[in-house]
Amino acid sequence: MVYKIINKLLSALALLRHREVRKEYRYFIRDTYFCRLVQGKYLLKDYVFRKAYKVVSFNGEFGAELQFVIPFAYWHYRNGTLKKSISSQFTKELYFFSQNHEEKFIERVNRGDPNEGNYNFEMPRILHSHNYDMNKWLAVPFKETYQNNVFVFEKPILIVANRYSMEWGGPPVSFFDKPILSFIFHKLAQEYTIIYNRPLTQHITKDHNEVVELNERRWIQEEHPEVILLEDLYEEKKSYANNFNHLQLLVYANADHFISIHGGTSVLASYFGGTNLILSKSGAEHYFGCFQTLYPKLSGATILHAKSEEEVRHYVEEYFVKNPSEKPVIGNQPHL
Repeated sequence: MVYKIINKLLSALALLRHREVRKEYRYFIRDTYFCRLVQGKYLLKDYVFRKAYKVVSFNGEFGAELQFVIPFAYWHYRNGTLKKSISSQFTKELYFFSQNHEEKFIERVNRGDPNEGNYNFEMPRILHSHNYDMNKWLAVPFKETYQNNVFVFEKPILIVANRYSMEWGGPPVSFFDKPILSFIFHKLAQEYTIIYNRPLTQHITKDHNEVVELNERRWIQEEHPEVILLEDLYEEKKSYANNFNHLQLLVYANADHFISIHGGTSVLASYFGGTNLILSKSGAEHYFGCFQTLYPKLSGATILHAKSEEEVRHYVEEYFVKNPSEKPVIGNQPHL
């Protein structure tokens, strides 16, 4: 009852202060207000007493966890206030800084109840919103932590991270089909060691977005044998990785070039510096400018946002072909 009353008041505040925001996106601002309101009760614990008390627990989507939850837990670790972290299976390496991490959840959820899934308002921020001037948030040094001498090749690594699953209750929207993959492979195979990554369902913790079969793996093996499938690398180098997420961190940490897809796939790739070309055709990220603001904060990476396959081709030609290290530096802002 109290939650519903507060929710209505915050909805009114969001409308009053942000009439310019489209109605269907205004709830993001309301929920951001709710998150900030909840944080008020921890003011003394976080900034005065600073003893290890905070239990950060999350079972929502992978992308939200990477964007908001793990940086929040890392802030508490650096602040001296992290007591424990709780997340899904295969996440211990993502919370490498936590001395007490529990892999509790076997499925990620996205429910509308407070403190469930993507609506866990115990975080200072859990969804996209109108600004990214964030408190209690620190970029997590995955690259510095997981760089290694094992996953090293003659040519620089290029990660092509694909995703093919149901989106917003409908069919897949943003994904690399065979024609665009063929273009990328043909254009870049001579200059890079290309590693293709679309995790198998047994390698990750599933969520509400059903994974659909793209049937591209055999095609890659037959038509593009120069491309390494990450699951093959996992089978070959299992002794070096505790799980598939751990392998991703180890391989990504040795790379500076990424081509990825909207969602958690693109967020993870943005954690390792260098250049990340993201295909995203739709979503709240467009409206709130997340690719220009939030994503570069994760590591200082250069983010290129393509809204179509044609724009992917353009960015590949401009920023990845012919020794991309000599391409013009554009800082943290995408080339639009």
